Amino acid sequence: MPGTTLSSAVAEAVADLRPQRIPAERAPKRPHPSGRHREGGESLRVAMLAPPWISVPPPGYGGVESVVSVLTEALVRRGNEVTLFCAPGSTSSARVVTLLDESHPDEIERSLYEVDHVAQAFTAIDRARGASHFDVVHDHCGFTALGMADRLATPLVHTLHGQFTSATSAFYARHEAKATLVAISRAQRATAPEGLGGVTVIPNPIDVHGWPMQERKQDYVLWIGRMTAEKGPHRAIAAARAAAVPLVLAGVIQPGQQAFFDREVAPHIDGDRVRFLGEIGGSVKRSVFAGARALLVPITWEEPFGMVMVEALACGTPVIAFPAGAASELVIDGRTGFLVEDEAAMAAAVGRLGSIAARDCRAWVAAHCDVNVVAGAYESIYLAAARPREGAVALV
Repeated sequence: MPGTTLSSAVAEAVADLRPQRIPAERAPKRPHPSGRHREGGESLRVAMLAPPWISVPPPGYGGVESVVSVLTEALVRRGNEVTLFCAPGSTSSARVVTLLDESHPDEIERSLYEVDHVAQAFTAIDRARGASHFDVVHDHCGFTALGMADRLATPLVHTLHGQFTSATSAFYARHEAKATLVAISRAQRATAPEGLGGVTVIPNPIDVHGWPMQERKQDYVLWIGRMTAEKGPHRAIAAARAAAVPLVLAGVIQPGQQAFFDREVAPHIDGDRVRFLGEIGGSVKRSVFAGARALLVPITWEEPFGMVMVEALACGTPVIAFPAGAASELVIDGRTGFLVEDEAAMAAAVGRLGSIAARDCRAWVAAHCDVNVVAGAYESIYLAAARPREGAVALV
């Protein structure tokens, strides 16, 4: 539809409109009164172990950090005592403990910083005795904490955030007995190494009330993510062009992705039919999601979850996705969007969006992925993990 205009929020999204962050050392701390009780039982003392790379919540890109932030805030609201071990610059209503001198967003998975971060956290956790002891450690760090979990007296719950590969499968096969493992989708669990037993599936959380519900959509469709072939921005361009609708692209270009962007994406950006916003966050990101006619997810890899899908659905925005990874769990075909096989089918599905109700999209996410649902599931996991090791003594 030539001449279609985007919302003012989208038009101004290139400007930096993200809210200012308070450094962790200056962030207000909320004390936990003694005798506090969580919903449904006694208060749990949780050591939340975030990665050392990016602050919590993240200023822009940072899927794990967003999950940690949302879950931590919900656990605190529910009456638990949470200590968040995280990167510098983080803010939370939990007790914030930063262990390294600076964050390392450009050195993700550099073992030096992960090991340093985890080792210092383990020391602090082991030193917390008596009334200050932790009931459980919830690890989101990667591999170090799980590999060394048997060196820690406190039971550890490890969320599987990544894709299983031959190397990671071998790692988990060797170390899974040291902790309680949680998968973020059935698709992810299905790819786990043989013999990995007792893995519970708990989806990544979203605070549904923090995302604006919008029933009257604009004409553009949206793609958001990392600029990689497996995420499919070039396929989204092809689908939007075939459907004759404007496309808004948003996301981060990480090291090593510039060549792909320059070759497959940049030649199509014209500021009208295809517009690129770069990395967006905060109110701008929410507005862009809420205004979109649909989110296009033409992924070609076994993505373990896909936060952009639940963020779109929370705004009442349907998702049109290839049925790879967790997409077939998060998109209910014909109800919250469409599962399609290729770009041509994706373009055809744009013409059927009128059959999808925005309220059905939001209701499904609220029932399955809202943070209170997820926090309650994790509280049950924490209690189950703590029981076998009650009375354990610190290792020396």
